[in-house]
Amino acid sequence: MDMAVQKTYAEINARIKRGEAVVVTAEEVIDLVAEKGLEKAAREVDVVTTGTFGSMCSSGVFLNFGHPKPRIKMKKVYLNGVPAYGGIATVDAYLGATELPESDPENRIYPGRFLYGGGHVIEDLVAGNPVKLEALGYGTDCYPRRRIESWITLADVNNAILFNPRNAYQNYNVAVNLSNRTIYTYMGVLKPNLGNASFSTSGQLSPLLNDPYYRTIGIGTKVFLGGGVGYVAWHGTQHNPCVPRGENGVPLTGAATLAVIGDLKQMSPRWLRGTSFPGYGASLAVGIGIPIPVLNEEILLCTAVKDEEIYAPVVDYSSAYPNNTGEVLGSASYAQLRSGQIVINGKEVPTTPLSSYFKAREIAQLLKEWIKGGRFLLTEPVQLLPGTESGITLKGLEERKNNS
Repeated sequence: MDMAVQKTYAEINARIKRGEAVVVTAEEVIDLVAEKGLEKAAREVDVVTTGTFGSMCSSGVFLNFGHPKPRIKMKKVYLNGVPAYGGIATVDAYLGATELPESDPENRIYPGRFLYGGGHVIEDLVAGNPVKLEALGYGTDCYPRRRIESWITLADVNNAILFNPRNAYQNYNVAVNLSNRTIYTYMGVLKPNLGNASFSTSGQLSPLLNDPYYRTIGIGTKVFLGGGVGYVAWHGTQHNPCVPRGENGVPLTGAATLAVIGDLKQMSPRWLRGTSFPGYGASLAVGIGIPIPVLNEEILLCTAVKDEEIYAPVVDYSSAYPNNTGEVLGSASYAQLRSGQIVINGKEVPTTPLSSYFKAREIAQLLKEWIKGGRFLLTEPVQLLPGTESGITLKGLEERKNNS
């Protein structure tokens, strides 16, 4: 079906440069479409901004420390006692967000507290705090030094590249506990006998839920990352777009993921925070915002998705999840989840969010201001994310247009 509205990235960027672009957040666009109708809103709006903020375990930073005198080939690297992987090159290392100090008791005293890990080191670095660097080498003719111990800051390192292999999950489980004991998971502390239901993602503000078939998000997409500018580098690990979807195209379970990259030196501890999960481990909370260009009505329709139209599966983390049975107890909409309680097996269960909707809203608003101020232009991806060939139903599109 032909769309009445057709725009290009070049046209939208030209409007941004002239200060004429109309930019709204993924929250604001919902009422705008309802008020003006799909076609009129698509003509008016140029960009919709999204946001999410929560713990994203598959994150980390590549660091190049520069060479001391004499030079060293670092084999083992520690930052504030947290091991970084040195098997890349002489003074390069990768620090993962979930790495723990070798001295951490972990779960030997259960539940472990996991007070400090790789994510906390990343937060310390981006905050400008001194970090203790310890490195060991085995000595070569060209790299004779065998040990170095020093205090460094982010300003001291040659390069600090945040590279996160799996961020911004498109939808996710609602975690509950059917057992009669408290369990400790990456979805937080789950009370026994359906004592609470833990959920993640920012629903109607979440980037990939506003572009369910990845029509604008792909390799090279420019994004808000950790308070600075980043890019989508690849589809993320565990990327799985071929899952059941609702009639609006939104996945009914976890689906796409993003690998993202950016300069840590541009970022802020406001949007990169080390996190601790009792009984589970350490991680890093990451802020991500993605602009969605309104190239046509169908793209705008997707950004107008509401919390009550997005459903997540409810999964028992005491048995079904750890045993990988695939069993699902039911589903809940994000409107229900954000209301503070859902009903599972006939029981009213309080909900506990892991991601911050407040901060997701802040990110979408910040990105909106950057774009309106001409400080952030859109990039057309060189390749869209791998996805599925089907789209949202044209019947749904027609119904929205007829009702407008």
